[in-house]
Amino acid sequence: MQLGSARPQSAEMTPGPGFRYRRNTRGPAPELVHRFGAFGAADVSDMMNRLYTMNPSIKPVTPRELRLLGRACTVKVFPGDNLMVHKSLDLANPGDVLVIDASSSMMTAVIGDLVSTKARHRGIAGVVVDGLVRDLDGILALGDFPVFARGTTPLGPLHRGPGEVNYPVSVGGIVVNPGDVVLGDADGVVVVPQESAESLLQRLDARAAGAAEYQSAVARGEFSNSWVDTMLDGNGLASEPDLD
Repeated sequence: MQLGSARPQSAEMTPGPGFRYRRNTRGPAPELVHRFGAFGAADVSDMMNRLYTMNPSIKPVTPRELRLLGRACTVKVFPGDNLMVHKSLDLANPGDVLVIDASSSMMTAVIGDLVSTKARHRGIAGVVVDGLVRDLDGILALGDFPVFARGTTPLGPLHRGPGEVNYPVSVGGIVVNPGDVVLGDADGVVVVPQESAESLLQRLDARAAGAAEYQSAVARGEFSNSWVDTMLDGNGLASEPDLD
């Protein structure tokens, strides 16, 4: 062997953290997840104190009317690579949403029309990418496959690894665990921790009738802003003299 021809050990892929995958069977029942479809992302976000909403840079690249809903199959990739995205197609359950942590990379696309088409054939409900996608015309041609991302590029990914499937990820500033409920619409993407899903639905259901009645009243012009003065008074804010 010639001096310097050996590959550095630091260049080797090693099994374990950073290069691993597993199948996930945890999370709310599909029937429970389906019930979230009655609510908008904004409503769900409000009921979680506005702390489980992804960065608004992650937005729909498919038609705004295509809503996203399902349990998360989480994928973490090395920026510029998507080998484990391809593996996730074999591990996701029908109805899952692929939630891909690409470290907000603007280097290459993480998915394109072929991955999207394969995912749709496997019954995957859509994709959220903290990064870029490509082949948008081909994705749009599918007609009913929602994709949320930071943007598009024609530059494709490598297929070498490393990466992980069904381990916690950080996407759009939110930690997402396998099995969490992911809901997206024209406003953006919100994540419901799976352990909170049932109790959150109960609160959303209890609030729905009152919220609908209030919205109808506002639409008719029947509302009062007295609550604003109550808040201001409670903070000791006094009005100043009017301008002449």
